Amino acid sequence: MTAVDTRWTVTVDRDACIGTGVCAGAAPRQIEIRDGKASALAPETAPDEAVIDAADMCPMSAITVRDAASGALLAPEE
Repeated sequence: MTAVDTRWTVTVDRDACIGTGVCAGAAPRQIEIRDGKASALAPETAPDEAVIDAADMCPMSAITVRDAASGALLAPEE
């Protein structure tokens, strides 16, 4: 698998989300605020440091980013 083939999954725990919008500001191509809570625009995305930043910035750790192939946790940092 080449870097071009790499995909990440972005998951938002809407029960944990408090809707600050920090994530959508950091990663507007991957995350939006819908009905007062964050939502991933698509279940998978091309690698983008902005979505890592969004997960790391979330005050509730409601966003997880994983490698789609391996399931390895990429963010937030544990």
